[in-house]
Amino acid sequence: MVSLACLGLVLLLLVAGCTTSNPPGVQEKKDSSDNSSVAKQVYRIGIDPVYPPFTMMSEKGEPTGFDVESIRWIAKDQGFEPDFQAIAWDGIIPALNANKIDMVYAGMTITDERKEKVNFSKPYWTVNQMVVTKEGSPVTLDQVKTGKVKIGTQRGCTAAIWVEDNLVNKSLMSADDLKQYDNTPLAIEDLVAGRTDAVIYDSTVMNDIITGKPVQKIGVIETNEQFGIAVRKSDAELLMKLNTGLDHLMASPDWQALVQKYNME
Repeated sequence: MVSLACLGLVLLLLVAGCTTSNPPGVQEKKDSSDNSSVAKQVYRIGIDPVYPPFTMMSEKGEPTGFDVESIRWIAKDQGFEPDFQAIAWDGIIPALNANKIDMVYAGMTITDERKEKVNFSKPYWTVNQMVVTKEGSPVTLDQVKTGKVKIGTQRGCTAAIWVEDNLVNKSLMSADDLKQYDNTPLAIEDLVAGRTDAVIYDSTVMNDIITGKPVQKIGVIETNEQFGIAVRKSDAELLMKLNTGLDHLMASPDWQALVQKYNME
């Protein structure tokens, strides 16, 4: 006959054997239709929090914007959960490759240099570089394109790369005359204060940043950059999900609705 103490021990072991834990990157989600538990993969998405209309923070401190709503749509379509993390732009690819985030969906231009470090989804948007000056400034687009003025832009962005490649590295402009900032609104502040002569940045984004500011557009530098979602080179399965999700989104009426919502045209 089994003693009560032994029986209690057996029951304790059986209960202990039934406990489980979710692996990293997976969280349990309740399905309201049948009260069952469904595990969904959680992907950490690196964003630039000051990049309207693609990514930005709402008054409540929540991520929003064209890219944010797009990846939420794709996440629902592909069955995963998004977890947004704001990261300084010049450190966002290192953060990706250090496994601190799982993708960058924040208006990142596909370049050969970046393709050496990460893989990109299919392109989802194309932009050029807008040039603005302080209102009433006599600075011309030709002076900017020939390196005759002080230029401000966001550190690590395509505009900074363009200035370095086409002006600084060709000795048309001193490296000291390229002023780089953590974000473009800071560059615009210095422009208005007279510390730089012009600011260059992505055209779609610049329209939002300069609204209500005493600055003027003086032209566009045609770079025809294409945006893509960046992932680690080892994440082939995730890349396939993102490309499939982009295909589904861009083929749906929701894509054009987002374009119109954020005045992208």
